[in-house]
Amino acid sequence: MLSKTLKEETKDLHVALEKAMVPMIKDIRAKEDYVKVLELFYSYFGGLEKKVDTVGHLNLPDYHLRRKKEAIANDIVSLNGTLPALTPDQHLPDITNKLQALGALYVMEGSTLGGIYISKMIAGQLNLEDGKSLSFFNGYGDQTESMWTSFKSSLEQLVVEPGEQAMVIQAANETFTRFKNWIDLKATG
Repeated sequence: MLSKTLKEETKDLHVALEKAMVPMIKDIRAKEDYVKVLELFYSYFGGLEKKVDTVGHLNLPDYHLRRKKEAIANDIVSLNGTLPALTPDQHLPDITNKLQALGALYVMEGSTLGGIYISKMIAGQLNLEDGKSLSFFNGYGDQTESMWTSFKSSLEQLVVEPGEQAMVIQAANETFTRFKNWIDLKATG
């Protein structure tokens, strides 16, 4: 199964990204701190979505529901933040075909699973009421698990050849790596 192989083959880079992100999330003490975290996601995921859109139709019937940029933008605006520029292409993974796009989407869709826990943590740290300003990290709400299962099922149907699977895995790994590098760059800049 591709989804199981993807999880195994991206594990180390996924963990490296989490090690860069988790301390930032735990250190959120004010809305401005939270906005900075959202800005990282907005710039990176917004840039990724733009690149994914250039490859054309992905045969994901619910792709329009899987967009992240708008939810992040709504959260930033609700906190009186300003939307940052999107991550420049040279800091994003190569996405020139549908397989690479699916690898990048694997990373973005996977973020919804951890987002459930992150949203609870942030809500507690900032006393955010009724999930306000947490639409991105709340993912699909009660539908998060079923949306993840649906995405993995789509991957299994769309990517069957070993060479295609390798390309999806490589793109997912590059997406994790480039996101961590972006976080590191913004932390030092």
